[in-house]
Amino acid sequence: MTRWKITIEYDGTDFCGWQRQNAAKPSVQQVIEDAVTSFSAENVTLFAAGRTDRGVHAKGQAAHFDIDKDIDEHTVEEAINFYVRPFRVSILSAEKVTEDFHARFSAVKRCYEYLIINRKAPLTYQKNYALHVPYNLDEKIMQEAADMLLGNHDFSTFRASGCQAKSPVKTLDRLDVTRVDDKIYIYTEARSFLYHQVRNMVGTLCMAGSEKWTLSQFADAFHAADRTKGGATVGAEGLYFIGARY
Repeated sequence: MTRWKITIEYDGTDFCGWQRQNAAKPSVQQVIEDAVTSFSAENVTLFAAGRTDRGVHAKGQAAHFDIDKDIDEHTVEEAINFYVRPFRVSILSAEKVTEDFHARFSAVKRCYEYLIINRKAPLTYQKNYALHVPYNLDEKIMQEAADMLLGNHDFSTFRASGCQAKSPVKTLDRLDVTRVDDKIYIYTEARSFLYHQVRNMVGTLCMAGSEKWTLSQFADAFHAADRTKGGATVGAEGLYFIGARY
């Protein structure tokens, strides 16, 4: 039995999310599991570093599976990429790992990026890949607000209903807001996140960046530890799973 770690890129637009489920749209997990079965003739279960929601994209999702088939790394990568067609999924790399490696539980950090396009004109080809904000956002104010969230805190203000985490207390290691022309990138890192935490943080940062809230009001909303006090949950289309660190 060999354990394989794969790094995956995918466009989440046409998927119901990462996790296999009964839905009209396929899941990323289902498509890749079926591809592995097609070349190995073995039923497998794929475990991911992070289970992305419907519409969320990935630039470097990590996952693992076990098979008995004796095969080399290049062939694993090429075989999966052959069988996942025509879905917009690509295996960037495949490598053998030790049996104690686990894509989810071995990860010490998960990295996400959220893309906002801040302009008046509507989006065209970027519509499914970024959040459109037509009013002005001040990225410097957003960064000041973001700095308040760093460290170990109760993140209940950004915790969606249905979150299965045992505690709302998390440690946020990094939260950077940068602008390049009309694009605002929000990059964040932590060992783990609450359900919809990133999208809820972005929505609340936009309240500060648009100056609808002062920084004091932003701080009050955060420390209230109450989801109803936070900003809106922004769309999944602007969120990217960048990668996991082990």
